[in-house]
Amino acid sequence: MEVGGLTVHLTPVAGRTGVRVTVERDARVVARVPADADREALGALIRTRLAWLYTKVNTRRAEAAERPRRRFIDGEGFCYLGRSHRLKLIDDPESAPVALKNGRLHLRSDHRNIAASALVSWYVARGRAWLPDRVRPWARRMDVPDAYLNVRPLGYRWGSCSHHDTVNIHWATMQLPARLIDYVLVHELAHLHHPHHTPEFWRTIGRAMTDYERLRTELDEWGASIWLPQDDAADGRPMTSG
Repeated sequence: MEVGGLTVHLTPVAGRTGVRVTVERDARVVARVPADADREALGALIRTRLAWLYTKVNTRRAEAAERPRRRFIDGEGFCYLGRSHRLKLIDDPESAPVALKNGRLHLRSDHRNIAASALVSWYVARGRAWLPDRVRPWARRMDVPDAYLNVRPLGYRWGSCSHHDTVNIHWATMQLPARLIDYVLVHELAHLHHPHHTPEFWRTIGRAMTDYERLRTELDEWGASIWLPQDDAADGRPMTSG
């Protein structure tokens, strides 16, 4: 639907009671809506958010050309927990396809032709090992102690959540500094209480993380530089939070 000069892509979701509007990494505006949503009422609601939407869309477009391309060669840098680690190709058939050793990110040379998928698998594994302990204190603080965490590809978003207390985190989040990963976790935990970016949603984040506005700005700055596989990063779009 067209609202205020913006094309809004509607995604009906069975059982949903509210509307969640996001600006995707490709600058598309997506509204996740109840299956029986009234289009007129929906248009009126989206118009109240136009100023925010225009700002987000313009930001995504302005950052579109900034993402660097990386090659799978000795010395190329790939981030893990906010620190750049130089790639080192190794000829050891007994080693893992990807491993972090002595500050270097080792990649088996016989996996170079599938290096992108090997690195993604490594980030997923690291996320599944590292994130659960990280999210538990925040979940207790925010009164969602039973939240379940999953690590997987999420398109253009750092994270997402479901109505079943499930928090999904993009594997690329593992490239961020720990403080920004915390912000992504808190952001998604807050969505378990508040589906939309309402004032109460931001107050919920603020009660858990008093410096969230600074972290939010810093996350946007990191979004354009995060490594993604070439097929995902070809358009140079930045990551975005929901």
